[in-house]
Amino acid sequence: MKITDKRFKSERNYADWMIVKDRVQFKKVMRSFKEWEIWWCAVGENVGTEINGKGKDFSRPVIIFKKLDRFSFTAIPLTTKDHTKKYPDRYVHFIFKNKDEYAAVHQLENVSVYRLQRKMGHLDDEDIYKIINRVKKFYLKNAPSRRGVGGKIPNCKFIITKIVSFCKKVRKRVDILGRV
Repeated sequence: MKITDKRFKSERNYADWMIVKDRVQFKKVMRSFKEWEIWWCAVGENVGTEINGKGKDFSRPVIIFKKLDRFSFTAIPLTTKDHTKKYPDRYVHFIFKNKDEYAAVHQLENVSVYRLQRKMGHLDDEDIYKIINRVKKFYLKNAPSRRGVGGKIPNCKFIITKIVSFCKKVRKRVDILGRV
C-alpha cells in the first residue's frame, strides 16, 4: 500500500496532537469563562470534515455558545475563510477586531474548559442575534420530522427547544430592532 504525502502529514499531525492533548489533559488549567466570549481553544486534529486546530498548539478561535457548567461548554468554531457562498446556512459572517470571521454553526461541539487557552474578547449583541438566528434556522431545518426508535423524539428536538428558550431569555436582555 502506497502512503501518499497527504496521508503521512495527517499521521504526523495525529502524533503531534497526541503530545499536545496529553499536555492539555494533565495540566488541567481551570479558566473562568462566560457565554458569547471568543477564546483560543485547543480543538485538536479531527476526523473527516470536522474543523481542525491550527499551529503547534492545534488551536483555533471558538465562541462559547452555551456554558454547561464550570467544566464544559458548547462551542462554535470560527474560521477566516468565507464559505457562505457554498454553504449559506452553515456559516455566519461578522467582524471581530476589524477582521472578517465566520462562525461554523454546523460544527457545534461540547468542549472541556481545559482546552481553553486565552480570551480574545466578547461578541456584540447584534452578532449574537445573527448567530442565534442561524443556529435556530439550521437546526430546525435539519431536524428529523419523524419520531425516532421506540417512538422517542430524537435528541435534536430537545436541543432546539433549549435554543428557543435561550433565545427568549436573550431577547429580554436586549432588543435590537425587534428581531429574533
